[in-house]
Amino acid sequence: MQKAKILVVDDESHIVELVTFNLEKDGFEVVSAYDGKSGIDVVKAQNPDLIILDIMLPGMDGLKVCRTLKQDPKYSSIPIIMLTAKAEEFDTVLGLEMGADDYIKKPFSPKELVARVKARLRALKVLEAEKAAGQKAFIIKDLIVIPDKHEVYLGEDRLELTPKEYELLYVMAAQPGKVFTREALLERVWGYESLGDARTVDVHIRHLRQKLKDDPAYPEYVETVRGIGYRLMESGKV
Repeated sequence: MQKAKILVVDDESHIVELVTFNLEKDGFEVVSAYDGKSGIDVVKAQNPDLIILDIMLPGMDGLKVCRTLKQDPKYSSIPIIMLTAKAEEFDTVLGLEMGADDYIKKPFSPKELVARVKARLRALKVLEAEKAAGQKAFIIKDLIVIPDKHEVYLGEDRLELTPKEYELLYVMAAQPGKVFTREALLERVWGYESLGDARTVDVHIRHLRQKLKDDPAYPEYVETVRGIGYRLMESGKV
């Protein structure tokens, strides 16, 4: 089986070495570049399966590299994970708006980075398969919902959801960012309006969050909108 090829673009050699070591240990082929222009040259020469791209690069910065690649139909489908320092929130937002698929903050856990790489490659594979079959998949960060198969993945892991947990997630995933009242979720998922107890929704959301590995106090995927209801985060939100 052919190894997935990952391009790492960062001007800090120790970062490149760290990422390369951990990716190769997990079975990936890794190529590297240390500035933006060289990064684009490597993409054109080697057509990697995924790019890990630092924002702060000499010459052409990561934002411009991302924009250049995403505007080129030959390379626009290659997933890009941006590396960003904690003080670069604004640049992170710009990167996501320019088409980056994900971001990770420095300093980062190599284990987390490898998991993000695997998740993005899985998402790309699912998208390609669903597109070929004329089907639809919802992808929000590392979360993948495949309606036709009633399957849900979080990164590499397939989640075992109850029918109601799946329906709740599906309703919100179909319209990420939209706020659903508890009453609306009761009607959509349980099929009734005022006869239901809104606490039923809260209990199922709590169980769903546990499987999504969210901390209820700081939810990542399912957000509580105080006094109204719930919404699923939009892809690319920071």
